[in-house]
Amino acid sequence: MSSITVYTTNACPFCVRAKALLDARGLPYEEIHLGRDPEDRANLAKKTGMMTFPQILIDDQLVGGFDELSAADKSGRLKELVGA
Repeated sequence: MSSITVYTTNACPFCVRAKALLDARGLPYEEIHLGRDPEDRANLAKKTGMMTFPQILIDDQLVGGFDELSAADKSGRLKELVGA
């Protein structure tokens, strides 16, 4: 199975929803909390081109935020991305 990384920040309702969706599908993930780390937030923005959270990567490839994760789940693409 693929590795999933979820970058989160403080008080982020979309972060909570993304983690809940992954939990509901039984998909393990690593959460990296960047709420108090401006340097790593800037590095992540350079890497992904995104400034918003959550940022979800599967095998180091950007999926997007919660909306993109949810769309991938609904279309069946999430199963393909994680190799399930």
